[in-house]
Amino acid sequence: MLCPAGHESTATDYCDVCGVAMPAGSAAAPAAAPTTPAAPAAAECPNCSAANSPDALFCEACGYDFTTGSMPRRAEPVGSPAAPAADTGNISPALTTEWVAEVWIDPDWYADQESTDPLPSPGLPQVVPLRNTSILIGRASRSRNITPDIDLASDTGISRRHAQLTTDGSRWWVEDLGSSNGTYVGGALDTLPKTPVAAGQKQEVRTGDRIYLGAWTRIVVRKAAAGEV
Repeated sequence: MLCPAGHESTATDYCDVCGVAMPAGSAAAPAAAPTTPAAPAAAECPNCSAANSPDALFCEACGYDFTTGSMPRRAEPVGSPAAPAADTGNISPALTTEWVAEVWIDPDWYADQESTDPLPSPGLPQVVPLRNTSILIGRASRSRNITPDIDLASDTGISRRHAQLTTDGSRWWVEDLGSSNGTYVGGALDTLPKTPVAAGQKQEVRTGDRIYLGAWTRIVVRKAAAGEV
């Protein structure tokens, strides 16, 4: 069946590709019209050889990232002991410099988005250590083997695989992964951004820049203070 963004999805709650909510009554896909042209040839996953739609960003079967060529992240078995903080399933190179992401609930961004979800109580930011050169931002899903480094599960405006941060150790870039609500970057003294980062294109996140996404989330990437990580 097709999600509102036009992706093929087998899920009935959220799209497997972009994470957007599926429309009500989408348990069964409508029958194709007799005149519908043949679908493009399926793309084969290089990791598990499963067939995927040509525009898929991730393998439906194993989670292989077609955008970055990254292998799927590991999922902890149900009931297993908690893994050490550094072991998130991220197989990208480890950072040699300590960085963190400050995750804020931003009332101004919430008001601009006109979300119908109730705004959580703003407070101090959540400080997330960034331990690898590639950081996935999204909402966790055990069934889809999605384990984001920055898990924004409480913000329903965030797609399962929403955006990706990458770094060369001193500079950072953000890339939107085809999310349903977009990823925005603005300066600390600027008004709220109105133009999203083009999906699939990396935009540099400069010192002091703020990343806006979802219904109320604001992220600031900075070097960690002494003893913070």
